[in-house]
Amino acid sequence: MDKRTLRAYVHQVRHVRHVGVLALVVGLASLAGCAVGPDFKAPPAPVADGASYTPEPIPAQTTSSPGTGGAAQRFVTGMDIPAQWWSVFQSPALDQLLRGALAQNPNMAAAEAALRQVRENYNAQAGQLVYPAVNGALGASRQKTQVATPGGTQAAVLNLYNASVNVSYTPDVFGATRRTLEGAQAAVDYQRYQVEATYLALSANVVTAAIQEASLRAQLQATRDVLAALTRQQNVIEKQFEFGAIARAQVLSQRNLVAQTAATVPPLEKALAQTRHLLSTLAGKLPGEAGMPEFTLASLTLPEALPVSLPSALVRQRPDIRASEELLRQASADIGVATAALYPQFTLSGSYGSASPTFSKLFEGDNAIWSLTAGLTAPIFNGGALRARKRASEAAYDVAAAQYRATLLTAFQNVADSLRALESDAAALTAQAESEALAAETLALSEEQYKLGAISYLSLLDAQRVFQQAHIGLVQAQAARYADTAALFQALGGGWWNRADGVPAAVPVSTMPSLSTISQNP
Repeated sequence: MDKRTLRAYVHQVRHVRHVGVLALVVGLASLAGCAVGPDFKAPPAPVADGASYTPEPIPAQTTSSPGTGGAAQRFVTGMDIPAQWWSVFQSPALDQLLRGALAQNPNMAAAEAALRQVRENYNAQAGQLVYPAVNGALGASRQKTQVATPGGTQAAVLNLYNASVNVSYTPDVFGATRRTLEGAQAAVDYQRYQVEATYLALSANVVTAAIQEASLRAQLQATRDVLAALTRQQNVIEKQFEFGAIARAQVLSQRNLVAQTAATVPPLEKALAQTRHLLSTLAGKLPGEAGMPEFTLASLTLPEALPVSLPSALVRQRPDIRASEELLRQASADIGVATAALYPQFTLSGSYGSASPTFSKLFEGDNAIWSLTAGLTAPIFNGGALRARKRASEAAYDVAAAQYRATLLTAFQNVADSLRALESDAAALTAQAESEALAAETLALSEEQYKLGAISYLSLLDAQRVFQQAHIGLVQAQAARYADTAALFQALGGGWWNRADGVPAAVPVSTMPSLSTISQNP
């Protein structure tokens, strides 16, 4: 094919694309009618009394107690949540670790890749359904045949060259395309909220693991302090036994107490090591890699102001609720698709081109050929299959509605549990701090009395056991306030809607034009 002929063909294709396709789109769009099936509406937010998530209103603030993690916490209704909600603990090490985890965690990367995948699937589906399909064809054939002549038959070789542009389109008369894309859009939005759910779960797991590490370090240090004190006491008792001042039974009792206390150290060390390994894994690192920060309760600040979202806001903040809502929207759209299948389907196609036995004359005006075809396909009998599919899609919607309700109830339970836990944690810490202070005072008094011979050795052992338990209980109560504070932020959704650089907040769902640009719903 020479360059002049090729340019003529390309010009023909462009002419048909710009004129014929435009005429088809404008003409067919006028045929579009109403989209059958239900128009989806988001379920209404549950009716609740203000911000009350529990049968009894929560107090304005918790109690306070001296020492680490003992500050009173205020519940502020309607207070917004920062995007980096973990910053309320005021730990640069925690902030650095979380930023690295969000960038390197493979689960986070997989969720974002799945979002990109479903977006492109939507784009492909929209491009296939919304616009007419335009294809160009260029062919040549050579055929030997027998031709009748006055003197009999004679072999002849025939050549045929053809070039054409074919356009086909299915008008969305009953909304099957719109409902299909509505369901596809819901799938995209569902995955968007799955990304946010992964983001929230990862950040909450990192914060919880960091608090767990701080708690284990404090428990381990407290146990070692108690063990050191018991060991010193044992040395004194051993000396007293050497001089015959006490019986051997008392020495054996002290040795047993030291051994029992020492036996609690390895499990704490094991739990601490496993927590460190977990933090490394969450951060996307191998457990053996260096550079992981260490966390203590003293390095974390307990936030004094805590948000309490209104119930109407909670349903828009929780990623799992939003994801469940998108599944409900997808199920609603599937009803429309199944309903549209009960109605006739129209198809239009057209072609324009030329055919000639001589290639050099292929694009001359006298060789032009064209066709325009309209078709209608309507279901007449299918054994009830189409209506059965519609009923199945309606049942699937009921399933999605029940699952949405279950997700909603669980979300409200999470918030209620967290609020009550914070209230109880504060009271428990107050009681535990008082218990530890009394146990320490009792132990100091018992040691003095034992030296003076005023109490028995068994009384001293009891005082030591009580203090050991109270001291470790105090550390656990302190850590519980931090952990349940993080749980409240997680239960409220984590503030993803305030993150300007987040995937759902900054990236549009699709670059494809909406179907409403071609036809409008009534």
